[in-house]
Amino acid sequence: MEQIKLFLLALQFFTRIPVRGRLSAWVGYSPERLSQSTRYFPLVGGVVAFFIGLIYAPCALYLPQGISVIIALAFGVWLTGAFHEDGWIDFCDAFGGQRDKAQTLAIMQDSRIGSYGAIAIVLLMAFKIKSLAALDPSWVGVALLAAHVWSRMCAVVVMRSLPYARPDDDSKAKPIAENLKTFDTVIALVLTLVLMALAVWLASSARPFMWGASSSVLGMLYLRRMMKQRLGGYTGDGLGAVQQVSEALFYLGILIALSADNVEVTVDPTS
Repeated sequence: MEQIKLFLLALQFFTRIPVRGRLSAWVGYSPERLSQSTRYFPLVGGVVAFFIGLIYAPCALYLPQGISVIIALAFGVWLTGAFHEDGWIDFCDAFGGQRDKAQTLAIMQDSRIGSYGAIAIVLLMAFKIKSLAALDPSWVGVALLAAHVWSRMCAVVVMRSLPYARPDDDSKAKPIAENLKTFDTVIALVLTLVLMALAVWLASSARPFMWGASSSVLGMLYLRRMMKQRLGGYTGDGLGAVQQVSEALFYLGILIALSADNVEVTVDPTS
């Protein structure tokens, strides 16, 4: 029963899925339990992907591929409250110029959107839309599942391998940073592998997901290096950036693998 509560706490924290009223009171909250709920971060990604796919499927029956993808991704942004996209924007604004640690952290806390962030989110969303629109519709659902799960595991890896960069901060990420245990990371990894195996089974092919996972890891390692060099650790915005970049690169990896294998890839010139 406690594990169900932790999963619902993760849903409450990372999505707009309603966990309110008596249910919220039953779930409860403490910084330590919020940290433990991180073990279900990849599973939350699977839930988010499921609902995005649920929106995409009927749209794809009647609308062009590109429009269907845009509607589905827009719903995904709403479902997560643009939680990770906002982190990507702040990360790009902060790391866009040559600044020291204090300036970088200060910019991340600024709610205004700068030119770097505005350009970055437009390019990232365009990248995701075009990558998914280039896939055959039969691949979109499994691509969403694998990318959302794996990208969140990449964020967990960064949390576990770097210290938190704001020791005196009271942001949402601090409780997770202070209490994340190895056991929680292991559970997250096991769930990730199970869900990835499900995606492989549904697609009857493993190679595209290997390409996707490898591309994601490269992006995660690059952003991790950037944060380590400038901040000496990670921030919540940095985790959002890792999730977004890892997700986008996962789609690219699948697309490259399918193209290399001469599997049908549909490109809609109107998307």
